[in-house]
Amino acid sequence: MRGRVRGRFLDTRPLRHSPTYRDLWIGISVAQLGVQIANVAVLTQVWELTGSPVGTGAIGLATGVPMVLFGLLGGTLADAVDRRALVRATAAGQLLSAVGLFAQALAGNRNVVLLLALVAAGASCNALGAPARRAYPVRLLPSDQIASGLALASISFQTAMLAGPAVAGLIIARWDLPAAYAVQAVATTVAMLTVLRLPSMRPQGVDPAGGKRRPRRGGWRIVLRRPKLWGSMATDLSATLLAMPVALFPLVNEARFGGNPQTLGLFLSAVAVGGITAGLFSGTVTRWRRAGLVQLVAAGIWGLALAGFGLAGPLWLALGCLAVAGAADTASVVTRGALVQLETPDAYRGRVTSVEHVIGVAGPELGNFRGGLLASATSVPFALVFGGLSAAVAVAVVAATNAPLRGYRTPSPAGRTAAAGSFGATAEERRELSGDGRGERE
Repeated sequence: MRGRVRGRFLDTRPLRHSPTYRDLWIGISVAQLGVQIANVAVLTQVWELTGSPVGTGAIGLATGVPMVLFGLLGGTLADAVDRRALVRATAAGQLLSAVGLFAQALAGNRNVVLLLALVAAGASCNALGAPARRAYPVRLLPSDQIASGLALASISFQTAMLAGPAVAGLIIARWDLPAAYAVQAVATTVAMLTVLRLPSMRPQGVDPAGGKRRPRRGGWRIVLRRPKLWGSMATDLSATLLAMPVALFPLVNEARFGGNPQTLGLFLSAVAVGGITAGLFSGTVTRWRRAGLVQLVAAGIWGLALAGFGLAGPLWLALGCLAVAGAADTASVVTRGALVQLETPDAYRGRVTSVEHVIGVAGPELGNFRGGLLASATSVPFALVFGGLSAAVAVAVVAATNAPLRGYRTPSPAGRTAAAGSFGATAEERRELSGDGRGERE
C-alpha cells in the first residue's frame, strides 16, 4: 500500500541516478526562473511603450519566429556535432542577450523595436541549443526514468512560473525594470556555469572519422509518417496556437483589476500553481500507460479552463481557472514528451526533438500574437472564450481522427529501450540506420 501511494507522487530517481542530469536540471531550473522574471519585465515594458494588445502580442511574434527558424536548424546540428559544444555556445548567446536587456532598461530605452530585437536574439539562441539540451536526459537516464525526468523538468518550469512572476511583480513595483533584467542576467550566468561541466556527447550513429553517414531524413518527415507523433504534436499546437492567453493578461489586469503589477504576476503564478500541483502527483501520470488519451483529455481541459477565465469576474475565480489550465498543461506536456522520446529512433532524436520544441515553444508565442490581434479587433473576453472553445474543438477533432494516438500505450519497462539507436524504427528506417544506403538515395 505504501509503495502504491508513493508511486503517485513525484519520482526523484533521476536526480539520484545521474549527477550530470542533476547539474543540467539545476542549471535549466535557475535559467527558467530568470526567464520568467524577464518575461514579466518585457510584458510590462512593451505595455508601457505601446499601450496596445497588438504590441504585447508582438512579443510572441518576436519569440515565435526565431523558434521556428533556429529550432529546426538546432535539431539538425544536434544530430551532427558534439551537443556539449552547441549547448555552451548558445548559452553564451543567451547571456549576452540578457545583459543587453538590462543595459537598454538602465539606459531608459523607449524604442520597442530594440527591445523586441533583444528578445528575438535570446529566443534564437535558446531555440538553437534546445534540441541538444533536450537530448541529454535520454542518454543520461535509464529508459524507465525518462518520463520521470521529463516530469522533474516540468515541475521546475512550473516552479519558476510560480515564483518568477510573483518576484518580478515585487521587483518592478519597488525597483523598476532594470532590477528585474539584472536578476535574469545573474540567473543566466549561473546556468552558464553548469553547462560548462557537461560531458561531451556526440549523437549516436555519427562517426567523427566519416565511416558512417548521418541519415538525411528530416524531423518533419519522421513526424508526418507516424500518426502517434503528428497527432501528439497537433494536439499541443491546437491547444497553444488557439488558446494561449498570456499576451492578454495586461489588458485583463487593467480592465478588471486596476492594472496592479502584482496582480499581473499572480496570473502567471496561478498557472504555475496548477502545474506544480499536477507535477507533485505526476507519478500517477507517468505510470499510466494510456499516454495518448491522457494528453488529449488534458489538452481539452486546458481550452475549456481558459474559456472560463475569459468569463470569470472575481479574481479568485479567474485565478482558479488559470490553475486548472496549468495542471492540464503539465499533464499534457509530460505525456507528450515521453511519447515523443519513446517513439523516436535515437539517430533522429535531435531533429524530431527540434520539431517538438518548435511546436511546444513557438506555438504558444504565435498563439499570443493571434490572441492580441483578435482582442484588438473584438474584445478580450471574446478572444479568450473563442480561443479556448476553438482549442477544445480542435483537440476533439484530433482525437476522433487519430486512433493510434487515442489508443497509444507506453511500452512496458522491459520494452523501453529508448536509448537504443533503432528503437521504434520502422523497417525502412532500420534499413537506413543499418547503413545499407537505401535511405541515402531518397
